[in-house]
Amino acid sequence: MKFSVSSSALLSLLATTGKVISNKNTLPILDYFLMELSGNELKVTTSDLETTLIGSITVDSVESEGTIAAPAKLMLDSLKEFSELPLTIDVNDKNWEITINWKSGSLSIPGASAVSYPAVPQLSAEKKELSMDVDTLVNGINKTIFATADDELRPVMNGIYINLAPGALTFVGTDAHKLVKYESETANEVTASFILPKKPANLLKSVLLKEDDAIEMSFDSKNALFKLKSHTLVCRLIEGNYPNYNAVIPANNPNKVLVDRVELVNGIKRVAVCSNPTTNLIRMDIGDNRINLTAQDIDFSVSANETISCSYDGEEITIGFKSTFLVEILSNMDTPTVVIELADSTRAGVFKPVYDDKQTSSTLMLLMPMMINA
Repeated sequence: MKFSVSSSALLSLLATTGKVISNKNTLPILDYFLMELSGNELKVTTSDLETTLIGSITVDSVESEGTIAAPAKLMLDSLKEFSELPLTIDVNDKNWEITINWKSGSLSIPGASAVSYPAVPQLSAEKKELSMDVDTLVNGINKTIFATADDELRPVMNGIYINLAPGALTFVGTDAHKLVKYESETANEVTASFILPKKPANLLKSVLLKEDDAIEMSFDSKNALFKLKSHTLVCRLIEGNYPNYNAVIPANNPNKVLVDRVELVNGIKRVAVCSNPTTNLIRMDIGDNRINLTAQDIDFSVSANETISCSYDGEEITIGFKSTFLVEILSNMDTPTVVIELADSTRAGVFKPVYDDKQTSSTLMLLMPMMINA
């Protein structure tokens, strides 16, 4: 196996696919890149047994084809030290030694046989296929991933629930304290749902930024496959039934607060400095077109309060929220103004962005309140 390639193109490919490699691999071979050269296409595969990412680039002056397992850390550490220059990579098929040559020098690192590298999971014949818009997928992941849980006892909540219905696509993330539901209109005709784990969702997010065409997506009951321009991602889905998220969204919220999002976030951050470090509780007294934010930590005799003007329609209400969750929710919205819909101090607050024009998507974020000790 011998070919020439641009150092920056190879580094970019290895850095992207290398994100799959886990620090705690059960098989030593998973610490390697599987590099396959066929024609002038170099294909690089990485896997952690749950997620597999395949990327490819076109290389120059191929002298011989072949397959090799290359140690990921050594390859990345070596390539990071090069400025943009052409490299010739030569693999010895007898002892798997990889030699990288450039104009003024060379280095050699030990490779390994690719025979034991795990095969890419194949989808069953019953798989469902659809084409998905890049922006819809990126927005769906971005809006919901922060709300997912890290709960070993309830693995279904550790991923993003994606529900496909004719004409609509819904993404949901929840950790039982906060919930985000993002809906987008699509031309899709498939009816199905699956739970996408957090790691492949994050990988997709970073790879999709370089994409502009629609993504071909297919999935069965166990795996999902996302086909992009120069990458293919295959991942195992989370099995199990997702909780009925619509049941926890309060339907009737008579109290509505319209407020400047940035002003509210900054106010919460200032007041939260004095909140109890174990609860991060912030009290909100809302009424008379004002939100009064209060936090205190009795143990250290510190307290803070700030009043923010808003437009309020409803009865006076006092409600408590965890400040860190409040900041997360408000920071993940992109409009200058938000509306907060409240029923009473014991039911979840519903947060929605306020747009000036009609949107083809909708975002709803929900946060469970905390008890306020009177």
